[in-house]
Amino acid sequence: MTAPITRRTLLSLAGITGVGFVAAACSSDGPDAGSSSAARGSGAAGSGATAAPTTGTAAKPTATSVQPTAIPLAGGVTVTVTGTGLASVAGVTVGGVAARDVSATASTVTFTAPHQAMYTAGSADVALFTTAVQPVPSANQTSDGNGSAANDGQVGATQDSATATPAPTTAAVPDAGSAVATTRVDYVPKTDVDRQLQYAMRHWSEYNTAQYGTMNPIGGDCANYVNQTLQARGWQQRSDWYNRDGGVEHSATWTYCPAMDPWLDQNASTFGLTRRTSDERQHVKVGDIVMFDWNANGSPDHTTIVSEVFTESDGTIRIKSASHNQDGPYRDLDEMITVQHPGGTAWFHTFDA
Repeated sequence: MTAPITRRTLLSLAGITGVGFVAAACSSDGPDAGSSSAARGSGAAGSGATAAPTTGTAAKPTATSVQPTAIPLAGGVTVTVTGTGLASVAGVTVGGVAARDVSATASTVTFTAPHQAMYTAGSADVALFTTAVQPVPSANQTSDGNGSAANDGQVGATQDSATATPAPTTAAVPDAGSAVATTRVDYVPKTDVDRQLQYAMRHWSEYNTAQYGTMNPIGGDCANYVNQTLQARGWQQRSDWYNRDGGVEHSATWTYCPAMDPWLDQNASTFGLTRRTSDERQHVKVGDIVMFDWNANGSPDHTTIVSEVFTESDGTIRIKSASHNQDGPYRDLDEMITVQHPGGTAWFHTFDA
């Protein structure tokens, strides 16, 4: 009579090829139910050792706070984002504009805030990226799109009825939706320069005729516009510099470049100004005044207000400015004196403070 095969018998046959696997497969109802034979056999016999835990993935970056929460329209201040997992951050945008001087640790990201795209107050997304975001200049605003001198501070010019809208930049800036973390700041007009550029951007195309009129019928509105921005900056009208009754009464120093330029020199100490040549661009800042001489006769034909200054990768300092005649928020200085007015020159009245 053949003896029945018991569990003890199976265990005694463990040395026979394949039987051990049969035993393991049949032992799911034993004390180690649910664990694999490989896991039970990974340690030394009788040692009680278990498999090493699996290393988890890196924590998702988070932004928990930002300081300061309110920044000037002109930017230029250092902003610090605090959070976790931030060491991989390499690029930042604020309101879709790339920030400079980005530096990151595990708990903080610092950067220099860019100016608000059109110097307009409001909330802006701060987006953090793991790839660098290259700062790009604002849209280039040419005089009239074809390099002509028409309506660009010339005597007898009138406002162009087809005022151009700034063309969007062609440089790729990542959307905030692809950021690894986001927070928000508020752009507010905190400084005199903020208020000056806020006014300049509000009225580069929408003339404030109710308050200042337009000087286009008598030669061009460029000086009238620039001096409006200086009043918005905090300058007070006086007996030798004024525009009253919607432009009905005005001084030549307010409306006429050849009179305005020497007047700025004469009152430089009062207003904290320094006259600079075109070669002294390293001293030029947003809000400074630009004078242009189209025909190299030493007398200015046009004036604008600086709206952006940036340095290209080759070290070239580029300057953009807002103006009337032609009307534009970000006109490139070098294009103006080479393409639009070949042989033209430019100089600056810069604010020392």
